[in-house]
Amino acid sequence: MTCAYDFQTTTLDGQPLDLAGYRGKALLVVNTASRCGFTPQYEGLEQLWQSYGPQGLVVLGFPCDQFGHQEPGDAGEIGSFCSLNYGVSFPMSTKVEVNGANAHPLWQWLKARKRGALGIAAIKWNFSKFLVGRDGQVIERYAPTTKPEALEGDIRAALGESRAE
Repeated sequence: MTCAYDFQTTTLDGQPLDLAGYRGKALLVVNTASRCGFTPQYEGLEQLWQSYGPQGLVVLGFPCDQFGHQEPGDAGEIGSFCSLNYGVSFPMSTKVEVNGANAHPLWQWLKARKRGALGIAAIKWNFSKFLVGRDGQVIERYAPTTKPEALEGDIRAALGESRAE
């Protein structure tokens, strides 16, 4: 696989999602969880989707239960929680693993392209984020503690807009 658009996933409602359909758009790929201290970041992610989606940003949520069993629900429960509590309307994948032998291929690829702190590839916690440019290549990786609103300058740059605040 040579770019993010080479991958597929399945949406929370069981539909196939081929990322090739997003070719030419910037992607913000995030591993999410409903019972995490960072869960309120859903609000900021939704705001990014609403603000920058028309300019070509796609926020993609990938629920993951590998960190402290903080995403125990099934697809229906996850979708309901995100919609009711945070108004999430951006595309959400079915639950995936982001580390280990069973990690989703997209996450394997992302981690190989951009390592985290101290050069470690593994995802350390929920709400790790990857910004992918319109060319399908990883631009940056962000820690779970990085709030979505802090990404706006990089997102605007990825979309070809000015980085000026």
